[in-house]
Amino acid sequence: MLTPFTHNDELDLPMFDKALQAQLQAGVHGIIVGGSLGEASTLITDEKERLVKFILQKQLRKIPIILNIAESSTKEAVKQISLGQDWGVDGFMLLPPMRYKADDRETVDYFKTIANSTDLPIMIYNNPVDYKIEVTLDMFEELTVCKNINAVKESTRDVSNVTRIKNRFGDRYKILCGVDTIAMEELLLGADGWVAGLVNAFPDETVAIYNLVKGGKIDEATKIYRWFMPLLELDIHSKLVQYIKLAAAQTALGTEYVRAPRLMLTGREREQILEVISAGLKNKPDLKKIINY
Repeated sequence: MLTPFTHNDELDLPMFDKALQAQLQAGVHGIIVGGSLGEASTLITDEKERLVKFILQKQLRKIPIILNIAESSTKEAVKQISLGQDWGVDGFMLLPPMRYKADDRETVDYFKTIANSTDLPIMIYNNPVDYKIEVTLDMFEELTVCKNINAVKESTRDVSNVTRIKNRFGDRYKILCGVDTIAMEELLLGADGWVAGLVNAFPDETVAIYNLVKGGKIDEATKIYRWFMPLLELDIHSKLVQYIKLAAAQTALGTEYVRAPRLMLTGREREQILEVISAGLKNKPDLKKIINY
């Protein structure tokens, strides 16, 4: 989920509640707090706690709440794990070490140390494009000893990696696509889920694609997916936070405010992104007609 801010850079909990209720109503199966789109690197611990406890209070544990762990040191990551447990989260999404580009041995040790500090389930976020460290199949082999590392957010942008993981590990790791523009392709190849970005602005359409693909209704899913693609491409840009926040603002599920050093979009760049969003809204498919096609 996005982290909405007010104009004076405070958490916008009323807007967060509105966005949360839209996700629950659409039927999402889990919520990730403080991920890349949640502006994890700019949130302080108190804000993460407030967001987690707000969700627990509002949705009464209907679905799992996953806390993102993205830290520079093993010590701080273990501390965040402990705090998350105390707050009541159901599991964690874990990135490799931030800032320092760890080698394979260091990355595996980092993951193992953190996993051994908790009994809660962990999903490894494998995104070498943005975070410069790839978790290879051999590294996942070493991690099989950690029973609570049981999922991967697959963001290598290599669709064939889903098949490689399945061939090597069977169902040992659940695979969730982490890149919007290849989500349907990876679901068709056996990915178990989708950690989505544009779901923040278009929850119903995102959930519809997932449910249709899993239900074998590929033609219907494809209709929605083709309409969605120009919007999904907002997820693969370095300014994905600003772009998706602008989209969420246009669907009344968020605000444009971001936390510095990010800045709100201005000028021609904002106009171009608004054109993409406006075209998507204008041509938005009738889900009832498609699903009952």
